Amino acid sequence: MLSPTLEEGLRSYSIGPQVRALRLKKKMGLVELGKHTGLSPAMLSKIECGRLFPTLPTLLRIALVFSVGLDFFFAGPRKRPAATVVRHGERLRFPEVPGGKDITYHFEPLDFGADERRLNAYFAEFLPPPPSGKMRTHTHSCGEFIYVLTGTLVVRLEEYEHVLDVDDSMYFDPGVPHSYHRNGTKKCTAVVVTTV
Repeated sequence: MLSPTLEEGLRSYSIGPQVRALRLKKKMGLVELGKHTGLSPAMLSKIECGRLFPTLPTLLRIALVFSVGLDFFFAGPRKRPAATVVRHGERLRFPEVPGGKDITYHFEPLDFGADERRLNAYFAEFLPPPPSGKMRTHTHSCGEFIYVLTGTLVVRLEEYEHVLDVDDSMYFDPGVPHSYHRNGTKKCTAVVVTTV
């Protein structure tokens, strides 16, 4: 139980409304955010409504989904030009779905910590299709661009498959259900950019 002083101090940061604004900007529901964070929709709702203040690890799990740092929630308005350098050794690697089975790719945010981004950039390593043969599709808003660095990548948009080789690129509407997987045995990597 928090003291009134601590509760008032935490409330002044408006963490819940900021989480809600990020979620709505991405046109994401509480259930979808819950799948990405491993948190229940009920808990996320309480956080957004200010009935529950998240711990720092919980807030970081939410921040990672939206490719922002913890400072996003505490720093207030930015007063200097946005410039963020992410060193290769500092990048974080995540599976397609936290704790999920049949993972077909891992990704590393290339712009983690940058403020007020208008796009999200990732380095992705794609795996072969799962043994089950069932590909997990997803959708999101805005636009998506892929540039293949190594190997051969298959991008499936609904029932259509696009095979991309090294140095091939592709732009598409990610509002269409889509999935990705490596074709063949060679390592397959790409830079993936999505607009915000």
